[in-house]
Amino acid sequence: MINLIICGAPGCGKGTQSDLIVRKYNLTHISTGDLLRKEIAANTELGKVAYQYISKGQLVPDQMIIDILANKLNSLQNSNTNGIILDGFPRTLAQAEALEKLFSERNTQTDILLDLQVDEDELIARLLKRGKTSGRSDDNLETIKKRLDVYYNQTKPVSDYYQSLGKYAGIYGMGTIDEIFGRISNTIDAKL
Repeated sequence: MINLIICGAPGCGKGTQSDLIVRKYNLTHISTGDLLRKEIAANTELGKVAYQYISKGQLVPDQMIIDILANKLNSLQNSNTNGIILDGFPRTLAQAEALEKLFSERNTQTDILLDLQVDEDELIARLLKRGKTSGRSDDNLETIKKRLDVYYNQTKPVSDYYQSLGKYAGIYGMGTIDEIFGRISNTIDAKL
């Protein structure tokens, strides 16, 4: 079973690249952001609490995300997949440590953390464009800047953690979608 993590600042292309990875390697894509948006759209209690954080550009509390992820992993136990790619998780060091514990309990581990690296000006431009085309309310300049600050302060240590485990791969995230995917594929193929 392959367990990949794709990370990077908001707007770096995690979702786009995850879709390509899923098709090539027959993985299940798990986006904690998508899981949370479904909860919000369904107006569940979890969704109401999550919205209070997300609407302000803040991260949802670790335990809430870990519980959602554990439920999703449990639902995949008998599925016909070669593994998973996590998109948007882990976002904090505590989440990374909790993820490794979850995997250990299931006798598996993270294979690679793919860190998409994109210039900040490009990230802002991409997110503003996405906000106009997708209607996502969190893609406005004020919230984008807050999300980038949160990423740099809270999420960047996750990359350092996986580097210390020898499971980190920095990926140059500028260029065409195909160029970026080529770099990702070469990295995955070399590590697996």
